[in-house]
Amino acid sequence: MDKQLSPVELRHQIRSGEFSDQTSGLCPGYTQANLVILPKADAYDFLLFAQRNPKPCPILEVTDLGSKNLHTFASDVDIASDFPKYRVFKNGELVAEPTDVNDIWRDDLVSFLIGCSFSFEASLITAGIEVRHITAGTNVPMYNTNIPTKAAGKFHGNYVVSMRPIPQNQVVKAVTITERLPQVHGTPIQIDHPETIGITDINHPDYGDAVEIKDGEVPVFWACGVTPQAAIMASKPEFVITHAPGHMLVTDVKDVDLSDIL
Repeated sequence: MDKQLSPVELRHQIRSGEFSDQTSGLCPGYTQANLVILPKADAYDFLLFAQRNPKPCPILEVTDLGSKNLHTFASDVDIASDFPKYRVFKNGELVAEPTDVNDIWRDDLVSFLIGCSFSFEASLITAGIEVRHITAGTNVPMYNTNIPTKAAGKFHGNYVVSMRPIPQNQVVKAVTITERLPQVHGTPIQIDHPETIGITDINHPDYGDAVEIKDGEVPVFWACGVTPQAAIMASKPEFVITHAPGHMLVTDVKDVDLSDIL
């Protein structure tokens, strides 16, 4: 995959079925987004859930009822086919992971785009901080935690976090860079000591792929947009579509422009 593709070129490849892999490291500098699609009957509760939990669920955009298009973050976009892989949940159970959800689309669906930490990885790399899973060509490791979200309506559950090993002498730099981008999770929520947030085996992530933590590095954890999926499994709404962890929508908006939009 050519990492220098434009976002619209990448979306076209995804839409045509040419690309279906995870998106970390692709289109550096452009904002990537997580996805939650629910029926209108559940959309208000989820909106409240996201607003009460802005660290793991920073809302970038909400679609019109039944629409597969966006107003702000991308043109030439199809929400039902421009993510490389989706997840379909029924009553909290994962029932399918398709690459296209047009065949199950409904007119009563509302889509939420949620900021993704892949968006700040180019800034870390530019600052001289290695992003290990990009170097390895794998997905970011993600973990369930014991950190409770603030419930809203039927939605409740615990945070999910993503992890990147950072050299101890670069942790402050990583915090400074990411705090400028609260729209894509902002500052870390935990530095080192994973057991404090309920992670018992850092070598076996709940989502994504394990990465090596070298001598002199500490695991740094950011809130993650997979948190809604943990809430879906805990809350068991009737029908939800999400992205598959690591398989994001790459938008037309650069991360440096986020503060001008939101």
